[in-house]
Amino acid sequence: RLPLVCAQNGVENERLALRRFREVYGMCVVLPCSHLNPGEVVAPCGPNTGALVIGRYGTGPDDTARRIADDLEKARFLAPVAADVMRWKYGKLLGNHANVVEAVCGSASDGAARDLVARAQAEGAATLDAAGIAYASGPEITELRGGTVDPQPIPGQRARSSSWQSLARGAGSIETDYLNGEIVLLGRQHGVPTPVNAALQHAARESVRQSREPGGLTAEELSRRITAGVTG
Repeated sequence: RLPLVCAQNGVENERLALRRFREVYGMCVVLPCSHLNPGEVVAPCGPNTGALVIGRYGTGPDDTARRIADDLEKARFLAPVAADVMRWKYGKLLGNHANVVEAVCGSASDGAARDLVARAQAEGAATLDAAGIAYASGPEITELRGGTVDPQPIPGQRARSSSWQSLARGAGSIETDYLNGEIVLLGRQHGVPTPVNAALQHAARESVRQSREPGGLTAEELSRRITAGVTG
């Protein structure tokens, strides 16, 4: 009988939760922060800590979503209520394609790593288009947080993706199967080749299995694997 809000990356939770909960809400989380040490979360943005787009899964906004949003805004979060929250989550999914590159390679900012991210995102966009799935654009997500969720640098701290943090903490798992893996799944369903995302997904699982820290593979090595068809 309780409403359930799914506030993780990816787009699978809501569908799974609806089997057991009548009221399921999606939440697109734009919240740059770090959790590397037990009990310590660094959230370096202001004037709002993050942007949390919320909406009822499948049926759009309702009074419960608005009440949750009101409470979040009192706690210094930007919390717009959306009629199409999954469109925002699919847009975030494409942005999250950079996560695994940063995690496996240690950075997503050099030339070879940026190329991998661009190729993975191009596959993602082509796959979502083939599946007829709407997604928010990168500029829309940037505009959402512009001027309201701005980085306030903290000495000694550097913003890292959630996937990078999973490897750094030695968490034993990583979210890639539900980010790049979602695109691989949809590509197989709709006949769209996704070799880049499949190779990145394989590299992420390998990094977890071998307990690698971030940066265990270079972007050049990953590119060679894609050319060789090493996708798990």
